[in-house]
Amino acid sequence: MKLRASIPALACLAVALAAASAPVSAQGLRAPGGTAPRLSQGNPGSHPLPSARADMQQQAADYIVAVVNSEPITNNEVRQRAARLLPQYASQNQTPPPPDALAREALERLILERVQVQMAREGGIKVDDFAVAQAEESVARQNEVSTQEMYRRLQADGISRERFRDELRTQLLALRVRERDVEARVRVTDLDIDQYLREQQQAAGAGQLELNLGHIFIRVAEDATPLQAAEREKRAQQALAQLKAGGDFAALAREYSDAPEAARGGELGLRPADRYPDLFVSSTQGAALGSLVGPVRSPAGYHILKVIERHRAGMLAATAIENHARHILLRAQAGTSERQAAERLAELRARLTQGNADFAQLAREYSQDGSSKDGGDLGWALPGRYVPEFEQVLGSLAPGEISQPVATRFGVHLIQLLERREVKLTQRQQRDMVRDAVREKKLDEAYADWMREARARAYVELREPPQL
Repeated sequence: MKLRASIPALACLAVALAAASAPVSAQGLRAPGGTAPRLSQGNPGSHPLPSARADMQQQAADYIVAVVNSEPITNNEVRQRAARLLPQYASQNQTPPPPDALAREALERLILERVQVQMAREGGIKVDDFAVAQAEESVARQNEVSTQEMYRRLQADGISRERFRDELRTQLLALRVRERDVEARVRVTDLDIDQYLREQQQAAGAGQLELNLGHIFIRVAEDATPLQAAEREKRAQQALAQLKAGGDFAALAREYSDAPEAARGGELGLRPADRYPDLFVSSTQGAALGSLVGPVRSPAGYHILKVIERHRAGMLAATAIENHARHILLRAQAGTSERQAAERLAELRARLTQGNADFAQLAREYSQDGSSKDGGDLGWALPGRYVPEFEQVLGSLAPGEISQPVATRFGVHLIQLLERREVKLTQRQQRDMVRDAVREKKLDEAYADWMREARARAYVELREPPQL
């Protein structure tokens, strides 16, 4: 099995649920590649909609607005989906469309989603309860709350646990059918890579600086006393001292940082400098690659920054972070569910963490992957080489650490990070990374084409116009 990255995953997957898109509210997952969703605090925007609780009170007035292959979509579903779209416009500093246009957009999204789910069911694709539970935990983690607190807030918005889990399952079904039907359509040739490089070189004319920074954030409350602020500064200095002593940045970010990206080792990702706070850009200006900066004080707290990557747009990256990992894979097959596979892997993990077993030996004995003969060893890999769910978890591990069971479309994995290093890229490796970027772009295009074809094949009957 080749664990190559496919369509960008949803937020709950590491899938790392790549394509940049805006977050949705806590009533669902973020769109592929978007930022982590935040739990609902209301409905921002210039066209406020009724709350989920108000929707529940109006169930008696509900009606069918469309039928997709004999499956109805109701007006209340449109209202709920429209309420989830508003934060996207707010996050992009855009004015939401008028209610009638927003309703049409919400309805079309529901139609496309319904088509994908129906295709998944027809193809025998299922989403096990374990995958839904994994998605729950991921959404809660990205919102920096416990699952219990997440559901308390959702309940306050009139969203039940059952409804939220149903939405998670629906989106996971849609993701899996996209992975199955779209990925095989995409091929990347050397000509594609050359064309992409030419386009990037043309874009480089603007000379835009791109940065990838590591970030450890020590929050200081707005109403903190001088003593409390001093304690937070001391914590930042402790983290910096451990880094300077050779500590692993990703592990220390997970231990110390109060920022959302702490779960993935504090890495903010390569982006144009103008998408970083001015404080981050000015503080790291002139700092060497791999160097540490800080603690830097902002109104929110203290920041420790690491310069992971810096170059002008259009130029190939000179260095990258490589991971050396191994895994044990159990596939969900006839008579074996994802949950059962996860429970078996949890037992193996307990033996490993207690020192009662050897990872390589267990991989040879149990793993249902081609790497089993090598003790599960996957070798060194650059970013973008694995499916997003796998890569997200891998990026959050410290060297030597073993993950909890992780579900992907291949099955359920137990992952161990062996080593992590920064390497200077050869020309071939640079082209391989470009190949991954081109592939993601072509996947987006192929998905759009596939979705149009699927929508055209479906029987869609529009009935009464939706009303918000």
